[in-house]
Amino acid sequence: MNGNTDLWLFSRTLNTERSFFKSNQIPTIRMAGRGSVRASGNFNANQDAETLYKAMKGLGTDEDSIIKLLTSRSNSQRQQIKAAYKTLHGKDLVGDLQGELGGKFETLVVALMTPPILYDVTLLRNAIKGAGTDEKVLIEILSSRTAQQVKDITAAYRQEFDADLEEDVTGDTSGHFRRLLVILLQASRQQGVQEGNIETDAQTLFSAGEKNYGTDEDQFITILGNRSAEHLRRVFAAYMKLAGYEMEESVKRETSGGLRDLLLAVVKCARSVPGYFAETLYHSMKGAGTDDQTLIRVMVSRSEVDMLDIRADYRRLFAKSLHSAIQGDTSGDYRKALLLLCGGNDA
Repeated sequence: MNGNTDLWLFSRTLNTERSFFKSNQIPTIRMAGRGSVRASGNFNANQDAETLYKAMKGLGTDEDSIIKLLTSRSNSQRQQIKAAYKTLHGKDLVGDLQGELGGKFETLVVALMTPPILYDVTLLRNAIKGAGTDEKVLIEILSSRTAQQVKDITAAYRQEFDADLEEDVTGDTSGHFRRLLVILLQASRQQGVQEGNIETDAQTLFSAGEKNYGTDEDQFITILGNRSAEHLRRVFAAYMKLAGYEMEESVKRETSGGLRDLLLAVVKCARSVPGYFAETLYHSMKGAGTDDQTLIRVMVSRSEVDMLDIRADYRRLFAKSLHSAIQGDTSGDYRKALLLLCGGNDA
């Protein structure tokens, strides 16, 4: 699908579906406190609603005021602003923003105005129900979200679309890739570290791939899909001693296609979720052109969660700051908003 068309469709889809989503039933995500965006201490929803109204009133739009305000409020506060705006002016704030803004900047602002769970749910729905399957979105969300978030997403998906997320995923995917997605959707990884199984799991993975001719994908799927992140980190260390390869190297050699991409994401998230997203952001801006869908998705969804850690990992992994990468790869109001979500330059 064409990138610009996808971005436009996404913002329009959210605007259409928002009216059906009961805001008082949206699950609350407990933020990790490592976000670049935090709740404003001197918050007044009515005052903010008036600021946004004035920014869009009359000829021309004060984009700077919109950017500054929305990127300095938490998502929860933005929902209160949205409610205040409707009470004061009898109009939908997001609808008005869409009428004044355009392109990638509009898509980013709509994403910022969307409750986190609804954002994930809508991304997944579009990934499944659009023309073809957007495996990248399925992989990113289901490999990186916590067990509780996956459970909340599944419940919200049913509420929003009157459909079963697992059924929709299985109807749109196949093979080993589908099997691992279904396991991740169960959100039932074992807890803690099973000391007695570390060496056994490492040996099983070695036998399933590097040790023998051919690959037993089922063993990779079962172990990587069901063990805790803490346990897997210990298994990876044992595997390295046994096989002489990092787990990522073996996954790349032993698997292919969507399964390989999903297994790699699972392994990377087990090691470090911020590290995984730092790498995802790097690839979204690497080479000719920018993967704006991925850039927006990650910057918005991680801004209140672990953006500070993502920035640190980006600097460590790629010897440049995330801030400088965004500055060099984007422009205009879109760039201004992204840089504020980034929250600082680690040059």
